[in-house]
Amino acid sequence: MFLGKVLGNVVATIKNKNLDGTKLMLIRQTDVHGTLTGKPQIAVDTVDAGEGDTVILMKEGGSARKLLKRAGAPVNLVIVGVVDTVDLGGWTQVAK
Repeated sequence: MFLGKVLGNVVATIKNKNLDGTKLMLIRQTDVHGTLTGKPQIAVDTVDAGEGDTVILMKEGGSARKLLKRAGAPVNLVIVGVVDTVDLGGWTQVAK
């Protein structure tokens, strides 16, 4: 799992039938300080995250499909939490 920032919504009117009813979000990985790293990716949202939220992401296809309860879904990245703060040995980062 890793942290990311939601950049926005992804709308796809035509998609794999196993993704019907899912909310797709454009995300970008961050470090613990909130600095954007990596390239933008598309994730399935399971926690009603919104644009600008810092989120917890799970990147593992089998676990992602189990979480969605959709065995045939072509998914490998899922938003599984919205972060309030990150605490590291007395240092605290408030999610923005």
